[in-house]
Amino acid sequence: MKQRFALDISAPTQQYIIQRWKNGELTTSTDQLAEEVPVALIYNGVSHAVMLATPQNLEEFALGFSLTEGILRDQSELYGIDVQLQENGIEIHLDVASERFALLKERRRNMVGRTGCGLCGAESLKQVFHLPDTADSPSSNTISLRSIFRAHDTVRDKQVLQQLTGATHACAWANADGEIQYIREDVGRHNALDKLIGILHQNNVRGGFILTSSRASYEMVQKIVVAGFEVLAAISAPTGLAVRIAEEYGITLLGFVREQQYVAYSHANRIIE
Repeated sequence: MKQRFALDISAPTQQYIIQRWKNGELTTSTDQLAEEVPVALIYNGVSHAVMLATPQNLEEFALGFSLTEGILRDQSELYGIDVQLQENGIEIHLDVASERFALLKERRRNMVGRTGCGLCGAESLKQVFHLPDTADSPSSNTISLRSIFRAHDTVRDKQVLQQLTGATHACAWANADGEIQYIREDVGRHNALDKLIGILHQNNVRGGFILTSSRASYEMVQKIVVAGFEVLAAISAPTGLAVRIAEEYGITLLGFVREQQYVAYSHANRIIE
């Protein structure tokens, strides 16, 4: 069957003809819109999940997703990635270690036949979280207030898709001086973070801090924990569950980072003037 909705499924943005009403006048022009495409993650030939994502940086997305969802423990367990364009979307084929694939198949067996809303596929409360059994003691690493604000003040200019479309989230990594070295965008905030974590692991990046243009939900904090980072600075608010996870796992969680202000919700001692 022909896909009725697709144009170029490999393009992160596409141009559309629009009518704009402004100041009492109707005009016709073109506009760039962010794309969201079904992306299937297929491990050793078996489909595991289909996500709606902006079709760029997909190899990084697949790696970041695999790590933060606990499918892989380390990048070395991923042997290869092949991105394939299909008529109705994109398939990402991942060749992973047999031990990790066996565990993934066991997880899938537990998901079969269960329906519901919210946390689909979780058969118990324990399966909701992909967190280490024990938390390490919080490190003594610090980040300066100046660095946090420097990164915030420059991140918007680096959000290319957001400037074009007004519809994407961004996650960025900044070094201890607040210099943004990596930024990834997507229509989904979790996807943007997975893409960022993917490129950071590919380049063996550690330290610094992560800035997100979204709220800080528990999934965002969980991904930070699993990926091995210590500071998440969000432009919007966190949830209560996100704060409790951050507190337990030694994550400095900042919200409302904007206009030379922030609110620290956990491990505020890591931020220094």
